[in-house]
Amino acid sequence: MADPNDHEIYFEFVAIGNAVKVTAIDSVTAIEVSVMGPSNAAKSDLERLALRKLQARLKREG
Repeated sequence: MADPNDHEIYFEFVAIGNAVKVTAIDSVTAIEVSVMGPSNAAKSDLERLALRKLQARLKREG
């Protein structure tokens, strides 16, 4: 498998009441993970959290 740092990552944000569900999707493997956070959290913080979770999953499955 190629280096996960070279993959494109897609982020999807879905508002659910007072929360936001952020899904991170790896472009090569199509593996996706989701995290939830408060709707007033910084977008960059939620992206970073989802990215770290995705990287951990890719490492586990790599």
